[in-house]
Amino acid sequence: MREPRSLALRLEALREKLQRGQRAGSDKTEIRSMEKRGAERFSVFTNVVITDIDLDALSAEECSVLYQEARYCQAMTETDLETMREITSADITFPHMSGRKQTRNEYFSDVEQGKLRYYTIGIENPVIKVEEDIASVTYTSVLNASAYGAAGTYRMYGRHWYRKISESWMMMNEPE
Repeated sequence: MREPRSLALRLEALREKLQRGQRAGSDKTEIRSMEKRGAERFSVFTNVVITDIDLDALSAEECSVLYQEARYCQAMTETDLETMREITSADITFPHMSGRKQTRNEYFSDVEQGKLRYYTIGIENPVIKVEEDIASVTYTSVLNASAYGAAGTYRMYGRHWYRKISESWMMMNEPE
């Protein structure tokens, strides 16, 4: 499977080419084919549902940021601590509904021990903003989860911040 970043970049380049009036026929066919794959690139996330956004309207960078967010959410549902560590900065803190904040190690420990268990995660109405090497994803999380013994569906509005490091987006604390 090709990386969504490369698909989005190719699609963006083809659209720009068509706007300049260059080579229309085969490019239009290729664009339609790539646009069809737009939403499909996120279908690899079996426990994550993204709603209320036109995925094909995203820029390449916005797509990369949202893909990383969905990848992180999928890792949460699979208790995939290796991927969660790969995506998050070492100094990140995680706030809870209660207002409590945990370090990455504390939070990951609770996930590993099953104190926090995520079954499915909805990313509802995401808004992605990218400025140079800093990005944010703001959305309503719809978590089907068990948190410290209280199982249910939790809806929480929030924002995750990312910094681009070596062509990859890493989740971080809110920039100062």
